[in-house]
Amino acid sequence: MREITIATVQMKPVLGEPEDNLVKMSDFVSKIASQQKVDLIVFPELATSGYELGVRFTELAQRIPGPTVNLLAQRAAEFGVYIAFGLVSKEKVESILFNSGVLVGPDGEMLGMYNKIHLHGEERMAFREGFRMPVIETEIGQVGLVLGWDLAFPEVARSLTMDGAELLCVMTNWETSRIEEWRTYVRARAFENALYVAAANRVGEDVTLSFGGESMIVGPRGKVYASLSEEKDPETGQPREGYCVARIDLDEVRKCREEHQMLQARQPQVYRTLVRRY
Repeated sequence: MREITIATVQMKPVLGEPEDNLVKMSDFVSKIASQQKVDLIVFPELATSGYELGVRFTELAQRIPGPTVNLLAQRAAEFGVYIAFGLVSKEKVESILFNSGVLVGPDGEMLGMYNKIHLHGEERMAFREGFRMPVIETEIGQVGLVLGWDLAFPEVARSLTMDGAELLCVMTNWETSRIEEWRTYVRARAFENALYVAAANRVGEDVTLSFGGESMIVGPRGKVYASLSEEKDPETGQPREGYCVARIDLDEVRKCREEHQMLQARQPQVYRTLVRRY
């Protein structure tokens, strides 16, 4: 068995205050890792900045690796865990920004990064689209990173699966008004690709948007191993900050794929329309 323990965090970033958010993220890492042995902690998309920043994203964007990645890599090394998180990044040309996800490892090194491909709404005004979907080889398994609206496109999860992913770290800012989509997409991506999905969605409000939480860890047959769907403020009914933890066995991915033949039964020669523009 290849058993690992995963935690998904739903937090409320302070809009435009990366130092405060990094303190909060560090506190979550400390709390989770001090309570049990955990191998991987997943934070939401744009966890260090918040979502509705517009032109202010330019002020907060960092190179990768940079100060934020280095700080969280140090925390990963301190507690011997992998950490996946989202942040705004920039290239050498200051005006080129990306909505990025990063995975750092327990040795304090950055293991991989991903730039979001499917930009939603006003994101198109702030960020440039990514064009690579790397699968990151780690000592705990083959990991793919998925950001926000990428989750709605089955091609992303399937492409990562075909390149060997066993576990998807899904980091999002999914809105409360669309939370039924979130529930459906997370389980569907796990089902159709026979892999594990560790999905971290943020909570709270920015300027005009409210975010729905319900972070979860789902197995290759759609089983929900852990969920924060009941994590609500008793007075307002709004989702609140927290984390959930699950122990999983990555060997179940291979067993499930062999039993149900979801990948082996594909007929790629008849899928040509999938790469045709609308």
